[in-house]
Amino acid sequence: MLTSSDFTKLAEQVIARCRKLATFSEDTGGTRRTFLSAPMRDCHREVSSWMKALGMTVSVDAVGNLRGFYSAVSTGAPRILMGSHLDTVPNAGAFDGILGVVLAIGLMESLAGMKLPYGIEVIGFSEEEGVRFGVPFLGSRALTGRFDEDLLGRRDRNGISVREAIQQFGLNDQRLGEATLANDVLGYLEFHIEQGPVLEKSARQLGVVEAIVGQTRLALRFLGRANHSGTTPMDARQDALAAAAEWMVAVESYAKQTSGLVATVGSIEAKPGATNVIPGEVRLSLDVRHRVDEARSNAVRELSGLAEAIARKRGLCSQWNPLLEQNAVLLDGFLADQIESAIRSTRCHDFGGASSRRNDISEESRRDQSRSGGNGFS
Repeated sequence: MLTSSDFTKLAEQVIARCRKLATFSEDTGGTRRTFLSAPMRDCHREVSSWMKALGMTVSVDAVGNLRGFYSAVSTGAPRILMGSHLDTVPNAGAFDGILGVVLAIGLMESLAGMKLPYGIEVIGFSEEEGVRFGVPFLGSRALTGRFDEDLLGRRDRNGISVREAIQQFGLNDQRLGEATLANDVLGYLEFHIEQGPVLEKSARQLGVVEAIVGQTRLALRFLGRANHSGTTPMDARQDALAAAAEWMVAVESYAKQTSGLVATVGSIEAKPGATNVIPGEVRLSLDVRHRVDEARSNAVRELSGLAEAIARKRGLCSQWNPLLEQNAVLLDGFLADQIESAIRSTRCHDFGGASSRRNDISEESRRDQSRSGGNGFS
């Protein structure tokens, strides 16, 4: 049986491994590892070696998910899924996503070869962030059978399609259906760092997520008229960037006045992008999240209306393009209770609540709900 010192060593190993994986990056001086990029091969090689050392059966499915299976005491037993994503955002920290994979492997190591009544499959999802192709959850979509032709046809900034990226990685997009989960899954468990100040402010070390908030992602364009900055009077301008700035402040103000709502303009691009030219076009993103779907839908409707009003007032037009629409997901109460009990057994005080971050759990839950009508995996 492992001692407290043994667990401390395992924890230190988890931290060290996460930091090592952070060096596998498309950038120098920072971590960026997108869907099926070259550094993902290095990541697969390293994580696979840890899995194989524990006797796990390792494979990579057609969308690039790294999957390690630790068998049960008997064949044909159901399985528990654990894991998180291997891709990152630009300039990422060392623990976002990857901690859920590395910590799961550490737990397998703590079993010291002991077999359980159920198998454990640790999954390193190939894509969750949506950085390369603008659509998130490519890895978990494949597991839930929600990977369609539209996704395969999406292209990155270099014109490479998802299908081509899969093929260039040495995988076969014709075998995507084989990645879909069977009906032997008991549940899904994901460990994740907190990407916010709530636990820290409340002096809590751990939290149990009870629900995943709903999320809407949109792309917005303000279209005005580009003109010379030195010869165009202020009252004769159709400045798309000024309209975007006014709307961004309105987004922030609306979100602050709406309980539980978070709304973010995360990217902005002004064209033509010259210092002496009034911007004639601005592209922005909008990310809106709330635990209550009706409140989120109302916010999106209100914020789009504000954009139209601002554009109309300034003699511009605005255009919307929906990118993502996902409802809130209530997680499984039984598993949440079990996790809470485990936390309290360590004499830690947990913090329960909804996560404002969507992750692979939400995709797994959507699969489970459509299959059985239940609350889904936790």
